[in-house]
Amino acid sequence: MAAKILIIEDEAAVREMLSFTLKNSGFEALEAINGEIALDIVQKYNIDLILLDWMLPGKAGIDISRSLRGSAETKDIPIIMLTAKSDESDKILGLESGADDYVTKPFSPKELVARIKALLRRTAPQADTKVVNCGALSLNPMTHKVQDGNVHVDLGPTEFKLLHFFMTHPERVYSRSQLLDLVWGRNIYVEERTVDVHILRLRKSFKSESSKYIQTVRGSGYRFST
Repeated sequence: MAAKILIIEDEAAVREMLSFTLKNSGFEALEAINGEIALDIVQKYNIDLILLDWMLPGKAGIDISRSLRGSAETKDIPIIMLTAKSDESDKILGLESGADDYVTKPFSPKELVARIKALLRRTAPQADTKVVNCGALSLNPMTHKVQDGNVHVDLGPTEFKLLHFFMTHPERVYSRSQLLDLVWGRNIYVEERTVDVHILRLRKSFKSESSKYIQTVRGSGYRFST
């Protein structure tokens, strides 16, 4: 069954180009011109991924992203932000709003499809079904649930996969480039700074003691240790 991808874009020409590209790549494309229509579509269909334009009439893309992440029904849907904003601060803001990836306009359709496929691969259900316990943390790949002691922790799909990798590979230092290869996947176009943003999100999700499990090793990268 083809993955359903929702395009949230107010410019008709861009929306049509994206829809054509997706359909030619074997995806099913749905379209929305604003956040209100998009949220209605998300409630009606099982959306696998969202392409979200930053600049939209009414509710901005980053606000829609925050709304999606704040809802139990939509928090796990992967989001790729599309924008003409290319400053690093804008990229970080887009990622911090809940987006999993960030593509700057103009972009290559082939590159966009490659990013979509990579994101769908890394947010797919984990092949390993064994519950992992480290310190106060417990992660269940089957149910996508994480517990910090007796508190349930809500994580986006990228943070979940990053945590799963850390918990199954403790005590070893990984550089940002290694984490990109091992968690995001090889041959994808993601900046190393993206790792820092997702690490920050992870730490903010846990209690203060558990947040210390994810350690920064100066000049080398990150390590998970209880």
